[in-house]
Amino acid sequence: MAQNIQPFLMFQRDDAEEAMNFYVGLFPDGKVLHIERHGADGPGKEGTVVQATFVINGQTVMCIDSPIKHAFEFTPSFSFFVNCSSEDELKKLFEALSRGGETLMPLDSYDFSRLFSWIKDRFGVSWQLNLP
Repeated sequence: MAQNIQPFLMFQRDDAEEAMNFYVGLFPDGKVLHIERHGADGPGKEGTVVQATFVINGQTVMCIDSPIKHAFEFTPSFSFFVNCSSEDELKKLFEALSRGGETLMPLDSYDFSRLFSWIKDRFGVSWQLNLP
């Protein structure tokens, strides 16, 4: 197998599949590549994600529902940086991703970008949306 590098998202509230489907629906090329679920024998809750892979904007991402609850969550020090091709695209992503989440940097013009926002979505994953 050829070496590759993929972002890996570990969800702790059994919402990996919901998050994955949400992300896949936001991007035109989004698709689920593989999903494996826990069975009745565990170790995670039956039906939760053992491992899944999906593609958004050409990037393959892995995710799981952790059967072990950890003392940490996602942090904004890791984020998905999305260069958008239009203001409409950026605003659509901003509306969808910020709903139920938190705005870390308001949608605005900055010295480094015509239009930019940094948000944490309702699943706790951080996104930087940029219109160069």
